[in-house]
Amino acid sequence: MPPYPYRLVIFDFDGTLADSFPWFLEVFDHLAERFGFENPDRSHLDELRRLGPRELLKRLKVPLLKLPAIATYAQRLQNQQIEKIVLFDGIAQVIRDLKARGVTVVVVTSNDADNVRTVLGAELSALIDHYSCGSSLFGKAAKFKAVLKAFKAKPTEALSIGDELRDIEAARKVGIVVGAVTWGYAHEDSLLSEKPDHVFEKPADILNI
Repeated sequence: MPPYPYRLVIFDFDGTLADSFPWFLEVFDHLAERFGFENPDRSHLDELRRLGPRELLKRLKVPLLKLPAIATYAQRLQNQQIEKIVLFDGIAQVIRDLKARGVTVVVVTSNDADNVRTVLGAELSALIDHYSCGSSLFGKAAKFKAVLKAFKAKPTEALSIGDELRDIEAARKVGIVVGAVTWGYAHEDSLLSEKPDHVFEKPADILNI
């Protein structure tokens, strides 16, 4: 098995490892009603997926002060319906192969640790070297810095893999190599416009850098 070019890989969870977007659409009406933000027609979904996180929050009229409460409630809701969240096809093998190559694998997510471990399952959960869960919407850069320090890794030795523009932004703040997956929440065009270092169109591509 060939060596991997990065010794540390940091995965996002929702939209990267786990296919949670369909579930999110299911509960969006409920969240909008409960927290009083805009609930646009689904015909605008493609347009909304092209927006950055700050633009999206502005468009939906979501007050920043409400974000922690919304995130906590959504995570609790997901926990109650966790059977609806599954890993993307091929992700399990990616994690296994990275570990077989001696790569340190980390998950950094705003989601709850229990949700992450439940969806991964016992085998894959045990393969993850470190979990950094519960980060704020714009707090990933600090989490990335802490991970680099914990594993004594240089930014150029680490690859961040995510599906949103905020993942790219956070990685670049720290100097980590940027990998973007096209199967998640953000629209592919928006991701490509940011010129990530690596673009993955299917999970197996992660292994073929």
